[in-house]
Amino acid sequence: LSRLLYGGRVSLTMGMVPVMLATVIGGTLGLVAGYTGTHPNMAIMRIMDVFFAFPSILLAVAISGTMGGGMRNGMLALTLVFIPPLCRVAETATTQVSHLDFVEAARASGAGLCSIIWHHILGNVLGPVLVYASSLVSVSILIASGLSFLGLGVEPPTPDWGLMLNTLRQVIYIAPSLAALPGVLIFITSICFNLLSDGLRAAMDVRM
Repeated sequence: LSRLLYGGRVSLTMGMVPVMLATVIGGTLGLVAGYTGTHPNMAIMRIMDVFFAFPSILLAVAISGTMGGGMRNGMLALTLVFIPPLCRVAETATTQVSHLDFVEAARASGAGLCSIIWHHILGNVLGPVLVYASSLVSVSILIASGLSFLGLGVEPPTPDWGLMLNTLRQVIYIAPSLAALPGVLIFITSICFNLLSDGLRAAMDVRM
């Protein structure tokens, strides 16, 4: 029980920290690409398209395997995986907002680029980005558990739900309920974050 509880802290860290970092980096890139348009948009979004060419889990395994195992490298790999989709969401929302009347009025009044993005665009883009980011936490936990299961994430003796699934598979025929407990907790936690995402979408009335 103590390893399950402590492993939950590690799994939640592996799930939430990469999403938060990717939200900041991908959201910033999406804001710049969506507002400036033309050449910056083309350069940023074509780079993001390269990452979209690979499935998320395959890309995470490839990056983590290249850099070596460990919690820090696993979180870095997950951050790189989640930057492109968050950048795409932020870019799409920014493109829609940047042509509205209040932004044109701010432009006509002589407001600078940073001022327009910070005061007029960010508040309208933050809702869709946060809703999407909250839905990625469950995906991040699943991928992080998969990396730990394959030996590319958290390393022993640190407890982690994915790593515990790997070590307990040896007793699956002797004590199947014991071996299934980490997987059950991964499932419940993922469902909780999906419900949180649905609640945020309903509260912010975001239609994606």
